[in-house]
Amino acid sequence: MLVLAATPIGNLGDASRRLVEALAGATVIAAEDTRVAQRLLAALHVETSARLVVVNEHTERARSAALLEAAREGDVVLVSDAGMPTVSDPGFALVRAAIDAGVPVTAVPGPSAVLTALALSGLPTDRFVFEGFPPRKPGERSRFLRTLVAEPRTTVLFESPNRTAALLAAMVEVFGPQRQVVVARELTKLHEEVVRGTVAQVAAWAEGGVRGEVVVVLAGAEAAPPDADAALAAVLALVSGGARLKEATAQVAERTGLSRKALYDAALAAR
Repeated sequence: MLVLAATPIGNLGDASRRLVEALAGATVIAAEDTRVAQRLLAALHVETSARLVVVNEHTERARSAALLEAAREGDVVLVSDAGMPTVSDPGFALVRAAIDAGVPVTAVPGPSAVLTALALSGLPTDRFVFEGFPPRKPGERSRFLRTLVAEPRTTVLFESPNRTAALLAAMVEVFGPQRQVVVARELTKLHEEVVRGTVAQVAAWAEGGVRGEVVVVLAGAEAAPPDADAALAAVLALVSGGARLKEATAQVAERTGLSRKALYDAALAAR
C-alpha cells in the first residue's frame, strides 16, 4: 500500500514508533529530499533495505505510475522533509493516482505545524482554514489578503522568514491595526517562539527580522452587528408578501439575532 508518514517538524522525540516501523518495513521510501530522509533514518537508528526515490514537485507525476506498481508488491512510504506529506508538500498527485488505481492508502499520523501553531495561538480552533503560502508578489499578496477580510474562521498560513515582515505589514494595510495575529516560529525546536498581539504589534516585532520556520495564525473577522433598519425592511417585505407580522418578526429575529419584540414593535410603528 501507499503509506503517508508524518515526520518530526523539529524535535526528533516526536517520531512515533509507528513511523520507525513503517520506515523499517518499507519496500520504497519516497522522499521530498533523500538526503533529509537519510539523516532521519540515521537519527532514528532505522535499518532498512528500502530503495529511496525522490518525489518532489518536479518528479511526482512522472514517478507515480512506477511507485504505484511498487505499492502493489510492498509498502511505499511517502515522507516530506517535515510534517505530513501533501500539506504544502508533495504527495497529493500520488495519493490521487493511488485512489484512482485502487491502491490502498493509509497514514501514519504525527507532527503537524498547522495544528501545533493553531493550538498554541490562543485563537478559536472550532473552525479554521489553512491557506498555505501567500503569494510572493506584493500586489497578488494584497489581493489574496483582501479575500480574508470577511473570513470568520481562524486562518493558518505558512510563510518564509524573509517575507514574514512584509506579510504582516500588508496585513496592517488590509485589515487595519487591530486584528489579532500570531506568529509561531521554530515549533518544537530549542528556540521555539510564539508572538501574539494585534497585527500592528506583531508587524512592529517582525521589523527586527524573523528567523526559522514560520507559521502565521490570523484571527477570523468579527461578525458585523445586525442592521436594525435592514431587518425592519425585511419584516415589512415579508408582511407585504402575505406573511403574518408575528411570523415575519420571528423569522427575521432568528436570522439576525435581534429582539423579536423590538422588531414587532418597530414594524407596528412603521405600519
